[in-house]
Amino acid sequence: MKLLVINGPNIDFLGMREPDVYGKKDYRYLLSLLSGKAEREQIELKIFQSNSEGGIIDRIQQAHMDQTEGIVINPGAYTHYSYAIRDALASLAIPVIEVHISNVHKREEFRHTSVTAPACTGQIVGLGLRGYLLAIDALKGIIEESADS
Repeated sequence: MKLLVINGPNIDFLGMREPDVYGKKDYRYLLSLLSGKAEREQIELKIFQSNSEGGIIDRIQQAHMDQTEGIVINPGAYTHYSYAIRDALASLAIPVIEVHISNVHKREEFRHTSVTAPACTGQIVGLGLRGYLLAIDALKGIIEESADS
C-alpha cells in the first residue's frame, strides 16, 4: 500500500508553535511516529511538508503520477482559504483524509470552515498527533474495502 502524508504551513514548527494548542512533541517526533507505523504495517509511506501553497499543490499532483493510493493531509491554515489546494485534491480519484491536531471547531470562528474538506473522504480533528495514525487506519480500510469490491 502506497500512502502519502502532506503537512502544510507551520507543521514543521510543532513543539515550538503554541504548545498549549498543538502539544509539546516536535515535528521529528511526528515523523518517527509515522515511520514506525509504516514499518510495522508494511506501508510504503512518503511524508512531505511545505510552507508554500504551490509546493503542496505540486505534491498533490505528483501523487497522481506516482500512483499513491491514499493521502493524509493537514493543510494548516490553507484549510480555511485555499481553493487551489481544494481543487488539486478534488482532481484525484483516491481517498484523502484531512487531519487537524487541534479541535478547530472549538477555536476561533475563522477556523470553523474548511474549504478543503469537501474534496476529502473524511476529516479527523482534535485528537492530537494520534489523528494521523487514525487517518492511516481509515485509508487502509477504505483501500482494502475498495479492492474487495
